[in-house]
Amino acid sequence: MPQVLEFKLPDLGEGLTEAEIVRWLVEVGDVVAIDQPVVEVETAKAMVEVPCPYGGVVTARFGDEGTELPVGAPLLTVAVGSTEGDLPGDLSGKGATGAESSGNVLVGYGTGAPAARRRRVRPEAIAAAAEPGPVPVMAPAPAQGSVPAPVPVEASGPAAVVSPLVRRLARQHDLDLRQLTGSGRDGLILRSDVESAIRAAANGTAVAPPVPVGVSPSASGPAPVSASAAGERIPLRGVRGAVADKLARSRREIPDATCWVDADATELMAARAAMNGAGGPTAGPKVSVLALLARICTAALARFPELNSTVDLEAREIVRLPSVHLGFAAQTERGLVVPVVRDAQSRNAESIGAEIGRLTEAARTGTLTPADLTGGTFTLNNYGVFGVDGSTPIINHPEAAMLGVGRIVPKPWVHRGELAVRQVVQLSLTFDHRVCDGGTAGGFLRYVADCVEQPALLLRTL
Repeated sequence: MPQVLEFKLPDLGEGLTEAEIVRWLVEVGDVVAIDQPVVEVETAKAMVEVPCPYGGVVTARFGDEGTELPVGAPLLTVAVGSTEGDLPGDLSGKGATGAESSGNVLVGYGTGAPAARRRRVRPEAIAAAAEPGPVPVMAPAPAQGSVPAPVPVEASGPAAVVSPLVRRLARQHDLDLRQLTGSGRDGLILRSDVESAIRAAANGTAVAPPVPVGVSPSASGPAPVSASAAGERIPLRGVRGAVADKLARSRREIPDATCWVDADATELMAARAAMNGAGGPTAGPKVSVLALLARICTAALARFPELNSTVDLEAREIVRLPSVHLGFAAQTERGLVVPVVRDAQSRNAESIGAEIGRLTEAARTGTLTPADLTGGTFTLNNYGVFGVDGSTPIINHPEAAMLGVGRIVPKPWVHRGELAVRQVVQLSLTFDHRVCDGGTAGGFLRYVADCVEQPALLLRTL
């Protein structure tokens, strides 16, 4: 007899507790193979395709595209036959020993079996596969006085329920959802409704029931704010939400300061041109300016290790880190991300450049893994690509410093006692004033500027 199994949103690692459904890759009635990707989700770290560890027929999906789900929430259900003949075609993806699963939940860690050709099974076949009775993984009826459980998106009728995230937010603030009137369709309680109630409770005011758009208020009630007057509302979630949280935390916790200096980058650009112009069979890939600046940073951090550290607030200790995991800011269609070059202190400029190239391409295609975006100890931010000269970077919490690099442009410059046109760049360093004083930060920045102006200084550390 076919068995209906529930596949839940797996733990995606790196401390992630929730993910947003970006795109469903299967529909109800589709045949899936073991480890076939079934949904694309976006976490605070990256976009991830989630494979299903079961093979069979999709009988239900949970959550619309754009819905945020906590880890452990149901994603879909799959009808798996105990033998190949129990379902139309070979739907089980296994032998006759009962339901199997690969145990894998992330793309890239599957069994390697080819994905099954996508097929659709007739609704009556799905119903037959689930007999006798309804699918056993559906949420049970709520107890009296409890919040209704979410239902699959295929269920008919209005969705007069709240999401798991909304329920969790209400529990955290001891909020009785039964006292709220939802502003969503058919009275659905949205996250914004709960957040408004939380703010009202904090201010000691009563929660005014929301008036859905298009519904006229009573004559005695206040006039609602129209959608056009209220402006466009963009949810702070996914990558944008993660960036907002991290920057706000950085400003709250880190007493930062910024120093900057202009540097003559003419010799650095000439050195790069010489490196990339050297031909021959042993010539490697082209070296970028960012790779050279990254190599300069690792040399500077070897001299000033205070800036490759973090602060342990609970222990009231500065923790100097042994390895340099160098992050670099990259702008993508999904927003700002900071991929990390691991063990940059042990790499030369060519190796750093190759890793930056790999991570940049992964960022553009949305295939960065959570591990690619975490664990940085120092960040290099090249905002010169936006055509600006200077900035005051916000430290990438919990790091202790960030080096910002403006555009390199021809400017008048006094060179060897005479006015000349040189390639000039502005460098800015934002640092955590708890880990060092201005003398250390200034020494770091001056060393970086000296290496930019005289790249031969790097020969001492090669």
